[in-house]
Amino acid sequence: MAKRATRIAASKIEPVVSLYPDQGWSPLGEDDHRDQSYVRKVRPQSDNQRRLLKAIEEGNLTLALGPAGTGKTYLAISAAVEAFEEGRVARIMLSRPAVEAGESLGFLPGDLQDKLAPYLRPLYDALSDRLGGKRLRALLADGSIEIAPIAYMRGRTLNNAFIVIDEAQNCTYGQIKMLLTRLGWHSTMVLTGDPDQSDLLPGLSGLADIADRLRVLADVAVIDLDERDIVRHPLVASMLTVL
Repeated sequence: MAKRATRIAASKIEPVVSLYPDQGWSPLGEDDHRDQSYVRKVRPQSDNQRRLLKAIEEGNLTLALGPAGTGKTYLAISAAVEAFEEGRVARIMLSRPAVEAGESLGFLPGDLQDKLAPYLRPLYDALSDRLGGKRLRALLADGSIEIAPIAYMRGRTLNNAFIVIDEAQNCTYGQIKMLLTRLGWHSTMVLTGDPDQSDLLPGLSGLADIADRLRVLADVAVIDLDERDIVRHPLVASMLTVL
């Protein structure tokens, strides 16, 4: 019985190993194999998305405006990861405003980092999808990737970096002007946002005004996306037409 059991076990091993013809399976290397598969070329799903990626690749400053689900943030972060992986920039800087949407930061538990975590979570999610959790943690630890709220950007000059400012519709005119002047040598900056979805009081958002002023500059690209570019569930596009 023991010999028969050994033969059966051996016969089952061969077809399993054949699923990995180029490499053996190792439980210690599982995370590495999984993370490596995340770094891949992103394919735009619409003409406007193609225009956005082209503008980011060719210019130093791009504004991506459009409703939720049009891929603004994901494409910008994907472009940042690609530039970093190809050695075109030395670091990635991501920022978004910590707007208090119905809750006061003072009443949230934890220290400042804990309080800001919910606002910065979408950026972590997009990066993790592109790099994998293990690689992302390593790059955050060595400072190659930095994620910070808008207030932490004041007084800095970002050279040789790819900067993504997300949810820019929740920034005032003064804040956006401050952010634009952070752009340093050999750097790329992308601002994403939806001027129609600001959490600020009416008239405080500066994104639409800034975009209109910058459209006249040949060195700045302002890309408008709409419901036709939505890549989330089809119901999202339908709801946005009536809400």
